[in-house]
Amino acid sequence: MRQVAIVTDSSANLPTELVRQWNIRVIPIPLIFGRQTFLDGVNITPDEIYRRLRADKDMPTTAAPSVGDFLRLYAATGQEASGIVSIHMSPALSSTYNVALTASQLIDGIPIRVLNCHSAAIGQGFVALEAARDAVAGATLEAVVSRANAVAAKIHLLFTLETFEYLHRGGRIGGAAALVATLLQIRPVLCLTDGHVEVLAKTRTRHKALRSILEQMTAKVNGHPLHAAIFHADAPAEAEAFRQAVATRFQCTELYVTEFTPVMSTHTGPGVLGVAFYAE
Repeated sequence: MRQVAIVTDSSANLPTELVRQWNIRVIPIPLIFGRQTFLDGVNITPDEIYRRLRADKDMPTTAAPSVGDFLRLYAATGQEASGIVSIHMSPALSSTYNVALTASQLIDGIPIRVLNCHSAAIGQGFVALEAARDAVAGATLEAVVSRANAVAAKIHLLFTLETFEYLHRGGRIGGAAALVATLLQIRPVLCLTDGHVEVLAKTRTRHKALRSILEQMTAKVNGHPLHAAIFHADAPAEAEAFRQAVATRFQCTELYVTEFTPVMSTHTGPGVLGVAFYAE
């Protein structure tokens, strides 16, 4: 029996091969389109969500997994490990963390630590990945929690958008702000800070936004080895070009390209492009 098992949810955007390699348990986030409910990464693909987002006027909604979903996963995982670390995005962005916390308090016989990774997407994925590596190495429950929190404190997530339409449709930006940004053709560089989206820079072109992201990375990394992942929604060619730019400029210990899951894409729409990273 393992000492510690790692649980996260599908919004972590972890590549399947890493999930399998490090034996990470992933609970899917529900996605509701009209009367249909899908499970993120299980029975709906990114291509399908892009098609629907462009064709449908009604926005899909997302929901946290239920307490029952978490109870079943925790109970099954508890048969294989003596402790569980469950890692989820900031409660400022999703109720998944709070649902997981409620479920953890209803399980007896196995200690469960529910962590707020203070990030999202592959930023969340990096926290889960580092926790899993420590767990596989035989670290104790508290040591895994400590490592996960240390990585979470160092994660940066920077990105740019193709359009403000989906943030507006999802209620994450006001109509006036979206209209002004669209009219002025602003391509902002955005960051995620403890679950809150903030503007780091305002640029007029996609190229300048990506160049600004690289400059921000350089300032934050300060020459240290880098763990990084490029993330995108329906922009694979741009993501690969950006990966090459990051690989050329920085000393990367690991570097991935990940595509947004359907649930993540509903909040940003197609065209998002960015990077999550932390320095040694």
